[in-house]
Amino acid sequence: MDSGKQITFPLLMSVGTAVIGSLQFGYNTGVINAPQKIIEGFINDTWYQRYEDQITKNSLTAIWSISVSIFSVGGILGSFSVGLFVNSLGRKNSMLMANILAFIAAALMGFSKMAGSWEMLIIGRFVVGLYSGLSTGFVPMYVGEVSPTSLRGALGTLHQLGIVVGILIAQVFGMEAIMGNENLWPLLLGFIFIPAVIQCVLLPLCPESPRFLLINRNEENKAKSVLKKLRGTTDVSADMQEMKEESRQMMREKKVTIKELVQSPLYRQPLIVAIILQLSQQLSGINAVFYYSTRIFEKAGVEQPVYATIGAGVVNTAFTVVSDQLKWMSYLSIVAIFAFVAFFEIGPGPIPWFIVAELFSQGPRPSAIAIAGLSNWTANFIVGMCFQYVEELCGPYVFIIFTVLLLLFFIFTYFKVPETKGRTFDEITAGFRQTAVTGGEKHSPEELNSLGADSQL
Repeated sequence: MDSGKQITFPLLMSVGTAVIGSLQFGYNTGVINAPQKIIEGFINDTWYQRYEDQITKNSLTAIWSISVSIFSVGGILGSFSVGLFVNSLGRKNSMLMANILAFIAAALMGFSKMAGSWEMLIIGRFVVGLYSGLSTGFVPMYVGEVSPTSLRGALGTLHQLGIVVGILIAQVFGMEAIMGNENLWPLLLGFIFIPAVIQCVLLPLCPESPRFLLINRNEENKAKSVLKKLRGTTDVSADMQEMKEESRQMMREKKVTIKELVQSPLYRQPLIVAIILQLSQQLSGINAVFYYSTRIFEKAGVEQPVYATIGAGVVNTAFTVVSDQLKWMSYLSIVAIFAFVAFFEIGPGPIPWFIVAELFSQGPRPSAIAIAGLSNWTANFIVGMCFQYVEELCGPYVFIIFTVLLLLFFIFTYFKVPETKGRTFDEITAGFRQTAVTGGEKHSPEELNSLGADSQL
């Protein structure tokens, strides 16, 4: 077998260990859904013990919405902080360090009931959001850098698979018979402690990213020995050559700051495409399903809403790897949500993350990924925070809002998003470049080079 396509044990071990971070992100996205009523009961009891009065419906909705959506605020800060760690600590040590946040979050959420504090639950959700925001940067970066070029795409999808498997595990564990009950829900939220321990044990056995060793640390011999171990071969000259070429390309291209990226008309079109695709992922309503599907199914008259929620998780996982009066209408709602989740995982789920890297070259890419991440997490926060309020106003018609948004995103994608399959970077950006140049804008040679323009323009 060609060594470039061989999956060795060290490669499998490295990728598998890293993807625990994706699993944690998915788990914390899905875990808050099933035990909603039980945790709301805890908030109500705590409120009564403190103030000797029942909590108002508005206060309960506010506390619950904050508990759900504060996760995204942590995610925004975490995703913006990725660059601070990966280039100084390295990819592997950054993942190791992030587990400190997982342990803190597990303790805060796990002991919130014992302490009679829903504030601890909210702070824990924020801290685990920080961890998840960092993981969405660390994991794909590390997996991409340890994988051979021929397997990069296939192994890259394991990040998304890890997320949806994490969501599914959370939904299964959230069943009343397992941990989604009055006594064990703190364990359900604190369970993230266990994957964090496993990752802390396994990460020291994994190699550092050879790209980090060569490009950031200039340790060529170390990078070569890591590659030999990962590839299971003594000839790693092609990989070394590729990384050296990438390093030369980075030195040729000026790094573009976030401010420069936003202000430059040259990057405007690809940046708008990147942002709108991220918004289309979150404003499709997918996280309304994962945060609140048990409640949605319950309102639709489904007798066992938790099982329907788990079913949505199963469909979600499977496709990553590949009204009240009428009884039958309640089951139609299950079919509709399953289909929705399935189609999400074919398109809006993984693609926005891939396409950002394809629309920008080395210079502006880190800033573009940071802005795309900010857009994604902000939209995630808006959905988590506002869904319950909008649903109170609109009832079952709340999904018409998502339908209209999806229609607008469909039109935008059809007319504005370039096809990237089988095309080189220069070909993808030619349309953007042409618009920027024919639009009468003047650009420096460095700017044109960053977007793949040649000296003829």
